Amino acid sequence: MLHLRVISPTEQTDALVRVLEQDAGVTHLTVARGIALEPPGDLVQADVAREAGNKVLADVKALGIVHTGGITLEPVTAVLSDAADRAVRAAPGDPSDAVVWEQLLKETHEESSLNATFVAFLTIACLLASIGVATNSPVTIVGAMVVGPEFGPLAALSVALVRRNWRLARRSILALAVAFPVAMVITLGATLVWEQLGWITTEGVIDAHDVDFIYEVGPFSLVVALLAGAAGMLSLVTAKSAALIGVFISVTTVPAAGYAVVAATIGQWHRAFESTGQLAVNLVGIVVAGVIVLELRPRAGDTAGPLGRFKRAIGMRSAVER
Repeated sequence: MLHLRVISPTEQTDALVRVLEQDAGVTHLTVARGIALEPPGDLVQADVAREAGNKVLADVKALGIVHTGGITLEPVTAVLSDAADRAVRAAPGDPSDAVVWEQLLKETHEESSLNATFVAFLTIACLLASIGVATNSPVTIVGAMVVGPEFGPLAALSVALVRRNWRLARRSILALAVAFPVAMVITLGATLVWEQLGWITTEGVIDAHDVDFIYEVGPFSLVVALLAGAAGMLSLVTAKSAALIGVFISVTTVPAAGYAVVAATIGQWHRAFESTGQLAVNLVGIVVAGVIVLELRPRAGDTAGPLGRFKRAIGMRSAVER
Protein backbone atom coordinates (compact mmCIF):
# COMPACT_ATOMS: atom_id res chain seq x y z
CA MET A 1 0.00 0.00 0.00
CA LEU A 2 0.88 3.69 -0.13
CA HIS A 3 0.69 6.28 2.60
CA LEU A 4 -0.86 9.57 1.53
CA ARG A 5 -0.14 12.72 3.52
CA VAL A 6 -1.84 15.96 2.54
CA ILE A 7 -1.53 19.45 4.00
CA SER A 8 -4.84 21.01 3.08
CA PRO A 9 -6.09 24.60 3.54
CA THR A 10 -8.93 24.56 6.07
CA GLU A 11 -11.53 25.60 3.51
CA GLN A 12 -10.61 22.65 1.24
CA THR A 13 -10.34 19.92 3.85
CA ASP A 14 -14.00 18.85 3.79
CA ALA A 15 -13.93 18.46 0.00
CA LEU A 16 -10.68 16.48 0.25
CA VAL A 17 -12.12 14.16 2.90
CA ARG A 18 -15.21 13.53 0.75
CA VAL A 19 -13.02 12.61 -2.21
CA LEU A 20 -11.01 10.15 -0.14
CA GLU A 21 -14.06 8.65 1.58
CA GLN A 22 -15.69 7.92 -1.78
CA ASP A 23 -12.78 5.81 -3.02
CA ALA A 24 -12.98 2.18 -1.92
CA GLY A 25 -9.19 1.86 -2.22
CA VAL A 26 -8.64 4.35 0.62
CA THR A 27 -8.55 3.39 4.29
CA HIS A 28 -7.12 4.52 7.65
CA LEU A 29 -8.31 8.06 6.94
CA THR A 30 -7.41 10.58 9.64
CA VAL A 31 -7.77 14.37 9.93
CA ALA A 32 -5.84 16.67 12.28
CA ARG A 33 -7.44 20.10 12.21
CA GLY A 34 -5.25 23.20 12.27
CA ILE A 35 -2.02 21.28 12.90
CA ALA A 36 -0.10 22.39 9.80
CA LEU A 37 2.01 25.53 10.15
CA GLU A 38 3.68 25.95 6.74
CA PRO A 39 1.67 26.05 4.63
CA PRO A 40 -1.09 26.61 7.20
CA GLY A 41 -4.03 24.25 7.29
CA ASP A 42 -5.09 20.74 8.26
CA LEU A 43 -3.20 17.45 8.04
CA VAL A 44 -5.07 14.66 6.25
CA GLN A 45 -3.56 11.18 6.09
CA ALA A 46 -4.69 7.89 4.61
CA ASP A 47 -3.43 4.55 3.35
CA VAL A 48 -4.18 3.88 -0.31
CA ALA A 49 -4.18 0.60 -2.20
CA ARG A 50 -1.37 0.82 -4.73
CA GLU A 51 -3.62 0.00 -7.67
CA ALA A 52 -5.92 2.91 -6.69
CA GLY A 53 -3.03 5.36 -6.35
CA ASN A 54 -3.33 6.99 -9.79
CA LYS A 55 -7.03 7.78 -9.43
CA VAL A 56 -6.71 9.04 -5.85
CA LEU A 57 -3.81 11.32 -6.75
CA ALA A 58 -5.67 12.65 -9.78
CA ASP A 59 -8.75 13.41 -7.66
CA VAL A 60 -6.69 15.15 -4.96
CA LYS A 61 -4.71 17.16 -7.51
CA ALA A 62 -7.98 18.24 -9.14
CA LEU A 63 -8.78 20.15 -5.95
CA GLY A 64 -5.76 22.37 -6.54
CA ILE A 65 -4.06 21.34 -3.31
CA VAL A 66 -0.73 21.05 -5.14
CA HIS A 67 -0.74 24.87 -5.27
CA THR A 68 -2.42 25.67 -1.94
CA GLY A 69 -1.00 22.91 0.26
CA GLY A 70 1.16 19.85 -0.26
CA ILE A 71 0.92 16.16 -1.15
CA THR A 72 3.34 13.46 0.03
CA LEU A 73 3.16 9.85 -1.09
CA GLU A 74 5.40 7.05 0.14
CA PRO A 75 5.31 3.24 0.07
CA VAL A 76 4.28 1.29 3.15
CA THR A 77 6.38 -1.80 3.81
CA ALA A 78 3.83 -3.65 5.94
CA VAL A 79 0.20 -3.11 6.96
CA LEU A 80 -1.62 -5.43 9.37
CA SER A 81 -5.26 -4.50 9.00
CA ASP A 82 -8.48 -6.08 7.79
CA ALA A 83 -9.54 -2.63 6.57
CA ALA A 84 -6.40 -2.42 4.44
CA ASP A 85 -7.07 -5.89 3.00
CA ARG A 86 -10.60 -4.82 2.10
CA ALA A 87 -9.28 -1.69 0.38
CA VAL A 88 -6.85 -3.76 -1.68
CA ARG A 89 -9.61 -6.17 -2.69
CA ALA A 90 -11.95 -3.31 -3.61
CA ALA A 91 -9.39 -1.56 -5.81
CA PRO A 92 -9.31 -2.86 -9.40
CA GLY A 93 -6.23 -4.75 -10.56
CA ASP A 94 -3.34 -6.31 -8.69
CA PRO A 95 -0.98 -4.38 -6.38
CA SER A 96 2.10 -5.97 -7.93
CA ASP A 97 1.04 -4.83 -11.42
CA ALA A 98 0.16 -1.23 -10.60
CA VAL A 99 2.38 1.68 -11.60
CA VAL A 100 1.86 4.90 -9.66
CA TRP A 101 2.87 7.30 -12.38
CA GLU A 102 3.38 10.40 -10.24
CA GLN A 103 5.70 8.47 -7.95
CA LEU A 104 7.62 6.98 -10.88
CA LEU A 105 7.94 10.38 -12.58
CA LYS A 106 9.34 11.95 -9.43
CA GLU A 107 11.85 9.13 -8.91
CA THR A 108 13.09 9.11 -12.48
CA HIS A 109 13.19 12.92 -12.59
CA GLU A 110 15.66 12.91 -9.70
CA GLU A 111 17.72 10.08 -11.22
CA SER A 112 18.03 11.90 -14.54
CA SER A 113 19.54 15.09 -13.13
CA LEU A 114 22.83 16.23 -14.66
CA ASN A 115 24.92 17.21 -11.66
CA ALA A 116 28.42 16.84 -10.29
CA THR A 117 27.53 13.67 -8.38
CA PHE A 118 26.20 11.91 -11.49
CA VAL A 119 29.24 12.88 -13.55
CA ALA A 120 31.57 11.85 -10.72
CA PHE A 121 30.03 8.38 -10.41
CA LEU A 122 30.11 7.85 -14.16
CA THR A 123 33.73 9.02 -14.34
CA ILE A 124 34.76 6.69 -11.54
CA ALA A 125 32.97 3.83 -13.27
CA CYS A 126 34.74 4.55 -16.58
CA LEU A 127 38.10 4.73 -14.81
CA LEU A 128 37.45 1.38 -13.15
CA ALA A 129 36.44 -0.06 -16.52
CA SER A 130 39.63 1.16 -18.16
CA ILE A 131 41.70 -0.38 -15.37
CA GLY A 132 39.80 -3.64 -15.75
CA VAL A 133 40.50 -3.66 -19.49
CA ALA A 134 44.17 -2.79 -19.05
CA THR A 135 44.71 -5.45 -16.40
CA ASN A 136 42.41 -8.07 -17.96
CA SER A 137 40.36 -8.09 -14.75
CA PRO A 138 36.67 -9.06 -15.15
CA VAL A 139 36.16 -8.44 -11.42
CA THR A 140 37.17 -4.80 -11.78
CA ILE A 141 34.87 -4.45 -14.78
CA VAL A 142 31.96 -5.85 -12.75
CA GLY A 143 32.77 -3.23 -10.13
CA ALA A 144 32.55 -0.56 -12.82
CA MET A 145 29.14 -1.90 -13.85
CA VAL A 146 27.83 -1.63 -10.30
CA VAL A 147 29.17 1.91 -9.79
CA GLY A 148 27.81 3.22 -13.10
CA PRO A 149 24.70 5.43 -12.58
CA GLU A 150 23.54 5.45 -16.19
CA PHE A 151 20.42 3.33 -15.63
CA GLY A 152 18.68 6.29 -13.94
CA PRO A 153 18.54 8.53 -17.04
CA LEU A 154 17.79 5.53 -19.27
CA ALA A 155 14.80 4.58 -17.10
CA ALA A 156 13.70 8.21 -17.04
CA LEU A 157 13.87 8.32 -20.85
CA SER A 158 11.66 5.22 -21.06
CA VAL A 159 9.12 6.81 -18.72
CA ALA A 160 9.28 10.07 -20.66
CA LEU A 161 8.57 8.33 -23.98
CA VAL A 162 5.60 6.43 -22.54
CA ARG A 163 4.13 9.49 -20.82
CA ARG A 164 4.99 11.88 -23.66
CA ASN A 165 6.91 13.99 -21.17
CA TRP A 166 9.34 15.66 -23.54
CA ARG A 167 10.86 17.83 -20.82
CA LEU A 168 11.93 14.73 -18.91
CA ALA A 169 13.17 13.17 -22.16
CA ARG A 170 15.38 16.19 -22.89
CA ARG A 171 16.65 16.15 -19.32
CA SER A 172 17.60 12.46 -19.56
CA ILE A 173 19.26 12.77 -22.95
CA LEU A 174 21.21 15.82 -21.76
CA ALA A 175 22.49 13.92 -18.72
CA LEU A 176 23.75 11.06 -20.88
CA ALA A 177 25.04 13.25 -23.73
CA VAL A 178 27.11 15.41 -21.39
CA ALA A 179 28.21 12.97 -18.69
CA PHE A 180 29.48 10.20 -20.97
CA PRO A 181 31.81 12.43 -23.05
CA VAL A 182 33.10 14.15 -19.90
CA ALA A 183 33.78 10.83 -18.19
CA MET A 184 35.45 9.42 -21.31
CA VAL A 185 37.67 12.49 -21.76
CA ILE A 186 38.83 12.29 -18.14
CA THR A 187 39.43 8.56 -18.58
CA LEU A 188 41.37 9.29 -21.75
CA GLY A 189 43.67 11.65 -19.87
CA ALA A 190 44.19 9.16 -17.06
CA THR A 191 44.87 6.36 -19.53
CA LEU A 192 47.51 8.40 -21.36
CA VAL A 193 49.25 9.07 -18.04
CA TRP A 194 49.17 5.37 -17.16
CA GLU A 195 50.66 4.54 -20.55
CA GLN A 196 53.48 7.01 -19.99
CA LEU A 197 54.15 5.41 -16.62
CA GLY A 198 54.26 1.99 -18.25
CA TRP A 199 51.22 0.69 -16.36
CA ILE A 200 49.38 -0.06 -19.62
CA THR A 201 50.93 -1.62 -22.69
CA THR A 202 49.58 -2.32 -26.14
CA GLU A 203 50.23 -6.02 -25.69
CA GLY A 204 48.39 -6.05 -22.39
CA VAL A 205 45.19 -4.68 -23.91
CA ILE A 206 45.35 -6.76 -27.11
CA ASP A 207 45.92 -9.95 -25.14
CA ALA A 208 43.13 -9.24 -22.63
CA HIS A 209 40.85 -11.94 -23.98
CA ASP A 210 38.88 -12.32 -20.74
CA VAL A 211 37.16 -9.01 -21.50
CA ASP A 212 36.53 -9.51 -25.23
CA PHE A 213 32.79 -9.56 -24.51
CA ILE A 214 32.91 -5.81 -23.97
CA TYR A 215 33.58 -4.86 -27.56
CA GLU A 216 32.35 -7.88 -29.49
CA VAL A 217 28.88 -6.92 -30.72
CA GLY A 218 26.62 -9.86 -31.51
CA PRO A 219 22.95 -10.89 -31.39
CA PHE A 220 23.12 -11.45 -27.65
CA SER A 221 24.33 -7.89 -27.12
CA LEU A 222 20.83 -6.68 -27.94
CA VAL A 223 19.13 -9.62 -26.22
CA VAL A 224 20.98 -8.98 -22.96
CA ALA A 225 20.27 -5.25 -23.17
CA LEU A 226 16.55 -5.91 -23.69
CA LEU A 227 16.37 -8.42 -20.85
CA ALA A 228 18.34 -6.17 -18.52
CA GLY A 229 16.21 -3.16 -19.41
CA ALA A 230 13.02 -5.10 -18.76
CA ALA A 231 14.31 -6.41 -15.43
CA GLY A 232 15.53 -2.96 -14.46
CA MET A 233 12.20 -1.29 -15.15
CA LEU A 234 10.31 -4.04 -13.34
CA SER A 235 12.60 -3.66 -10.34
CA LEU A 236 12.05 0.10 -10.41
CA VAL A 237 8.26 0.02 -10.49
CA THR A 238 8.06 -2.78 -7.91
CA ALA A 239 10.88 -1.46 -5.66
CA LYS A 240 12.98 -4.62 -6.03
CA SER A 241 16.44 -3.13 -5.43
CA ALA A 242 18.22 -6.50 -5.41
CA ALA A 243 17.05 -7.17 -8.96
CA LEU A 244 18.25 -3.72 -9.99
CA ILE A 245 21.78 -4.55 -8.85
CA GLY A 246 21.65 -7.63 -11.05
CA VAL A 247 20.78 -5.38 -13.98
CA PHE A 248 23.83 -3.21 -13.32
CA ILE A 249 26.20 -6.15 -13.66
CA SER A 250 24.61 -7.62 -16.78
CA VAL A 251 25.04 -4.86 -19.35
CA THR A 252 28.27 -3.44 -20.72
CA THR A 253 27.48 0.26 -21.01
CA VAL A 254 30.21 1.76 -18.82
CA PRO A 255 32.77 -0.99 -19.64
CA ALA A 256 32.21 -0.36 -23.35
CA ALA A 257 32.91 3.35 -22.86
CA GLY A 258 36.06 2.57 -20.88
CA TYR A 259 37.26 0.01 -23.43
CA ALA A 260 36.70 2.45 -26.31
CA VAL A 261 38.94 5.01 -24.61
CA VAL A 262 41.74 2.54 -23.86
CA ALA A 263 41.61 1.06 -27.35
CA ALA A 264 41.74 4.52 -28.94
CA THR A 265 44.83 5.54 -26.99
CA ILE A 266 46.81 2.58 -28.34
CA GLY A 267 45.52 2.91 -31.89
CA GLN A 268 43.15 -0.06 -31.82
CA TRP A 269 40.49 1.90 -33.68
CA HIS A 270 38.44 -1.09 -34.80
CA ARG A 271 38.02 -2.19 -31.18
CA ALA A 272 37.24 1.38 -30.16
CA PHE A 273 34.48 1.60 -32.79
CA GLU A 274 33.13 -1.83 -31.86
CA SER A 275 33.04 -0.82 -28.18
CA THR A 276 31.18 2.36 -29.09
CA GLY A 277 28.71 0.22 -31.04
CA GLN A 278 28.30 -2.04 -28.02
CA LEU A 279 27.59 1.05 -25.90
CA ALA A 280 24.96 2.29 -28.35
CA VAL A 281 23.26 -1.12 -28.62
CA ASN A 282 23.01 -1.42 -24.83
CA LEU A 283 21.70 2.11 -24.32
CA VAL A 284 19.02 1.74 -26.99
CA GLY A 285 18.09 -1.79 -25.88
CA ILE A 286 17.56 -0.75 -22.27
CA VAL A 287 15.33 2.17 -23.25
CA VAL A 288 13.27 0.08 -25.68
CA ALA A 289 12.76 -2.67 -23.09
CA GLY A 290 11.76 -0.10 -20.48
CA VAL A 291 9.14 1.34 -22.82
CA ILE A 292 7.74 -2.13 -23.58
CA VAL A 293 7.47 -2.99 -19.88
CA LEU A 294 5.70 0.28 -19.06
CA GLU A 295 3.31 -0.13 -21.99
CA LEU A 296 2.30 -3.52 -20.57
CA ARG A 297 1.69 -2.11 -17.12
CA PRO A 298 -1.66 -0.61 -16.04
CA ARG A 299 -2.32 2.84 -17.49
CA ALA A 300 -4.53 5.69 -16.35
CA GLY A 301 -8.13 4.69 -16.99
CA ASP A 302 -7.11 1.04 -17.38
CA THR A 303 -6.09 -0.05 -13.90
CA ALA A 304 -5.92 -3.71 -14.80
CA GLY A 305 -3.68 -3.31 -17.82
CA PRO A 306 -2.87 -6.03 -20.38
CA LEU A 307 -1.15 -8.20 -17.77
CA GLY A 308 -4.04 -7.80 -15.36
CA ARG A 309 -6.61 -8.74 -18.00
CA PHE A 310 -4.54 -11.79 -18.96
CA LYS A 311 -4.31 -12.91 -15.33
CA ARG A 312 -8.05 -12.54 -14.92
CA ALA A 313 -8.61 -14.53 -18.09
CA ILE A 314 -6.61 -17.48 -16.79
CA GLY A 315 -8.08 -17.23 -13.31
CA MET A 316 -5.04 -16.00 -11.37
CA ARG A 317 -5.68 -14.15 -8.12
CA SER A 318 -3.50 -12.09 -5.82
CA ALA A 319 -2.49 -13.24 -2.37
CA VAL A 320 -4.97 -10.82 -0.78
CA GLU A 321 -7.80 -12.10 -2.98
CA ARG A 322 -6.99 -15.68 -1.96
